[in-house]
Formats: sequence, C-alpha cells, structure tokens
Amino acid sequence: MLVNNIRPDDHIYPSATKSCAILGRSDIGQSIHCLVLKTGYDRDVFVASSLVDMYGKCGKIKDARNLFDEMPQRNVVSWSGMIYGYAQLGEFEEALTLFKQALYERLDVNDFTFSSVVQVCANSTLLQLGKQIHGLCFKTNYDMSSFVGSSLISLYSKCGVIGGSYRVFDEACVKNLGMWNAMLIACAQHSQTEKVFDLFKQMEGLGIKPNFITFLCVLYACSHAGLVEKGQHFFELMKEYGIEPGDQHYASLVDLFGRAGKLQEALSIIREMPIRPTESVWGAFLTGCRLHGNTELAAYAADRIFELGPVSSGLHVLLSNAYAAAGRYEDAAKARKMLRDRGIKKETGLSWVEEGNKVHTFAAGDRSNAKAKEIYRKLEELGDEMERAGYIADTSFVLREVNGEEKNQTIRYHSERLAVAFELITFPSDRPIRVMKNLRICGDCHTAIKFMSKCTGRVIIVRDNNRFHHFEDGKCSCGDYW
Repeated sequence: MLVNNIRPDDHIYPSATKSCAILGRSDIGQSIHCLVLKTGYDRDVFVASSLVDMYGKCGKIKDARNLFDEMPQRNVVSWSGMIYGYAQLGEFEEALTLFKQALYERLDVNDFTFSSVVQVCANSTLLQLGKQIHGLCFKTNYDMSSFVGSSLISLYSKCGVIGGSYRVFDEACVKNLGMWNAMLIACAQHSQTEKVFDLFKQMEGLGIKPNFITFLCVLYACSHAGLVEKGQHFFELMKEYGIEPGDQHYASLVDLFGRAGKLQEALSIIREMPIRPTESVWGAFLTGCRLHGNTELAAYAADRIFELGPVSSGLHVLLSNAYAAAGRYEDAAKARKMLRDRGIKKETGLSWVEEGNKVHTFAAGDRSNAKAKEIYRKLEELGDEMERAGYIADTSFVLREVNGEEKNQTIRYHSERLAVAFELITFPSDRPIRVMKNLRICGDCHTAIKFMSKCTGRVIIVRDNNRFHHFEDGKCSCGDYW
C-alpha cells in the first residue's frame, strides 16, 4: 500500500498494529505509530486504542500508559489493553485500579476485560474480590463467555475452591478448548487425577482435539501421581494427534521419571531428546535427584545447567539443597556463593492468607503480624498436642549445619505454620483454612500440617508452588507424593 502511495486509514492502522501485537514486534509498532502521527490519525479513538493495546501486549507498559493518558477519548479496547498489559507484567494492583476506574466512568467493559481482571484475582489469590467480579460477570451475561469461563475456573482453582471451578465448568453452555484445559489443570493441581483422565475421555468422545497444553496438563497429573506407564502412554499419544513434543513436554516426562525415582531412565530421555535440553528439563531432573538424595547425578545435572549460561535462582537453590540434605555443607555453601557472585537473590519463602479485603503475609520466624503473640501461643499449644499424637520433627529439612535444638526451633516456625495458626485463631471452625505459598512445602511441614488437621478437626488447604494439598483428619490428598 505504501509503495503504491495509498494512505492507510482508521481501518488499516488497527489491523497493522494488531499484527504487531500478535508477533510481539513493538519495534514495527513504533514505526506505525510514527506514521499515525504524521498522517494525523493519532486523535482517532480506534487507531489510538489499537496502539495502546499493541504496546500493552508487547510489554511496553510505559509507552501504552503515556498514549492512554493523552487520549481525549477512550473506548473498551484502550481500557482493556491497559488492564491486560499491567496484568501480564504482574502489576496487579494497577490493573485492578484501572478496572475500578473504568467501572466508575460507566464504561461498557467486555469479556476480554473481565477475563484479564479475573486472572489478576486468580494470580493474586484474591477470592473475595474474584467472587464479586464473578457476580458482575453474571449480571452482564459475560459469565457465558468461554474466555471469562476459563479465567473463572482458574480463579476458583488457584484460590483452593475446586468446587467453584466445577460449577463454572458444568454450567457453561459452550465450552471451548481453553475451558477444558483450565479444568484439566485445576483437577491435576488438586490431585484429582482420575477426573483428569475422565475429562480427557469426554473430550475425545465429543471430538474435541487436544492441543499441546492439554497434554501438558495430563502429563502433569501423571507426574504428581507417580503414574509412569500412564504418562508414557499420553506422551506417545501426542504423535497420533500430530503434536510434536516441545521442551515443556520433555520436562514433564523427565519430571515423571525423576519423581518416581527412575533417575537413569530420566537421564536417558534427556540424552535422546531430539531438541537441546532446556533449563526446565534439567530443573525437572535436578528435582528428582533432590527428592531421592542422589547428589552425584545432581552435580552432573548442575554442570550441564551451568553450560546453558545464566539460569534462574531456583536451580542454584535446588543444587544447594541437594548437597545440604546429604550433609555436604561445604558444597552447599559453594553453590550459594555462586548465587551471590552472579548477583542472583534466592526467593524468600512466603505464605499468605486472605481475611476479608486484606492479605496477611508471613515469612519464617515472622513476628510482625498484629496477632503474633496469639499465633506463637497457638503453635506452642498445637505442638504439645501434636507430639502426644505421635508427631516427631524431621530436622533434615533444615538445610544448615546447626545443633539439634536450633533445628527444632527453626523448622517449628516456618511461614506456612504461622499462616495456619493465624487462621485457626481468626476464622470459625466450620471454615476451611486456605494458605498460599510461593515455594514447595517442606516434608516436615507437610507432616506437621497433617497432624494439625487431625488435632484440630479442621480442613486445611495449602497451595505451594506446584499443587494443592488438602489436609483432613491427618491425611493429605497428595498421598505424600508431591
């Protein structure tokens, strides 16, 4: 068009910028923006909104916001583009603030807007706010949208209310593949493995073709249930659907074998992969080595990881923890020193709970909460009761070389225990306790919370960085396999 001296208009520019958004090419988008300015279309609401949307989807949130603030008139595309952009970058508070402002200005938001905001609530585990927005979706009939439905399934699942996910899924008149996948991963994360297989069969029966995400969900379920043969079957089944396994699928397969203790088989899979093993693949293998105390293979994996170049702090910590668990504290210290030398910070272990419109966050040994004295008193009372019921602290999960009493004290006040104690003294006995964590729950805390559920008669739901643990009457839904 440009070569033939045909000037773009308010229909052409949005199509071009949308293409830039899909390709993630903000550089070309900026060039188009310059042309928009030169041709005087920068004041056109449709053209400007498409540019805001493009910048937001490409992660250029400052450029998006500058343009958004300068717009004399905004529409649902510009508002939704900004909200989505903030949500994608993890700036959840700003996304919610914009959404409230859009409602205040009586903007007719659409299903894309609702989907983005519900995802914000899901990722922030803001259940009460998410429920309010679900109500608003219901009033405006956007709860019938498949995009909103997928987000709502994710919301309830990530907040530990799997029953809510089922209700949204069952009430949907039309289910797209995104909804099926959302329900599959929800069931997998809540240890409802048989339901995952049942849903997959239903999809096949309805003629719904699974995609690469579907198989990731099913492989995840197999991995966290120790179903090696079943996992292999689904991995092979991908080829029948014409899906070429990617690095994430191989990582799931390696994770499946690693968690089951089949480390040599997992290593063979890595060596025979048709694509170069990525950080996630070696990370899955390292996790298996850590779980089964094989420091020799863990060290081998670490050497291969370092060959990849800069990697996440999580992999460095995995290696350090593997050495420490085996009592090789000098090697553990070296791994941590490497973290410091590379300027990488270890992620702090945190647990948080929602009380009304407030989120209470805890770190290990934290005493900053207003109810700290009551929380620690409750833990002392529970500790005595748990010991009478047979609980013995497993201090091998304290990954430092300290004396026995100090180890006992260190492990007793992990963040998830403080969060559980807070909910025990705060909420009525008929309400399930829901705790969210950013890291994997340690083995001793897992055992301790089983005893807590038995001694208090409460249902305790803990979400760590991998899955949900439903504790009830001294048992966990994961079957102690996680």
